[in-house]
Amino acid sequence: MTDAYVRVDDLRVAFPTEDGTVRAVDGVTFSVDRGQTLAIVGESGSGKSVTSQALMGLVNARNAQVSGHAWVGDNELISASDDQLRKLRGSVMSMIFQDPFASLHPFYRIGDQLGEAVRVHNKLSKDEARKRVIDMLERVGIPNPERRVDDYPHQLSGGMRQRVMIAMALINGPALLIADEPTTALDVTVQAQIMELLAELQKQYNTAIILITHDLGVVADVADEVAVMYAGRLVERGSLEDIFYSPQMPYTVGLLSSVPRLDAVTERLTPIAGQPPSLINLPPGCVFEPRCNAAHLVGGDRCQTERPELLTITPTHSVRCHLEMAQREQFATESLAAALGVPGDES
Repeated sequence: MTDAYVRVDDLRVAFPTEDGTVRAVDGVTFSVDRGQTLAIVGESGSGKSVTSQALMGLVNARNAQVSGHAWVGDNELISASDDQLRKLRGSVMSMIFQDPFASLHPFYRIGDQLGEAVRVHNKLSKDEARKRVIDMLERVGIPNPERRVDDYPHQLSGGMRQRVMIAMALINGPALLIADEPTTALDVTVQAQIMELLAELQKQYNTAIILITHDLGVVADVADEVAVMYAGRLVERGSLEDIFYSPQMPYTVGLLSSVPRLDAVTERLTPIAGQPPSLINLPPGCVFEPRCNAAHLVGGDRCQTERPELLTITPTHSVRCHLEMAQREQFATESLAAALGVPGDES
């Protein structure tokens, strides 16, 4: 592990059920420094959101088994008590949820909800808290904040509600911001505005951001590092350049191949065949093997019987795959060229 501000080491989250144990997060390790953005990407059910919920202490310990370590600064999160986590949430770390309408209370004015978030962590009067709320609403681009502060959530558009959620998350200047699919329900122009706003506020507050998303277009615009998750595990991790220009894991290549491209000659997208495995009954070998177009390149039955380790191939790039490096590079080159509709040697 590094001395980065946010450090996660061997995080595991399992949910016992009548049908078996759901291993939602299985040995995840990463780090993020202040002022940096880590994007965690993958299909639905890959463990992205459970990872973020575990860091925030939002996984119910009575229904789940959580182990490993996670630090924000000097604060260890996994072993922290509920009281300790409540003090950290909102002040040291905050989260923007996917659906702002479900996250804001419909019966309370937005000023009251943001004001409560301020006063929980600061000794301020109601008037002082209201002044800070209005200032924060102005910072996140809410027009006429002196009037909007008394609106109810239903009186705001989807983009405005998301801006309110960003204001609530950042109003106490947390060092860590977790954004879980913050632009999913918004149209593309509002998406761009929200992501630009987060980037501007990150510079102001020097915030470490963990962005949970499946939108690789958003990732390309804002991320410094990318962690690719599949079936609860990290299968590839690297800088933005590593992942987008030198992907090594066939699953990462599949994600990139399925993204619409304006410069693609082909008329059809290239989807990843099959479905993600059940987290109760994972394959004994590589969890991606049943869907992998490159498994036949590995000698013997290693892909079917042996779990690959997350191997460091450069100081910034790690991959979980049995293929040799030359095989991975050739597979990525040919697959991405096919997705673009050009010969492999032209990619």
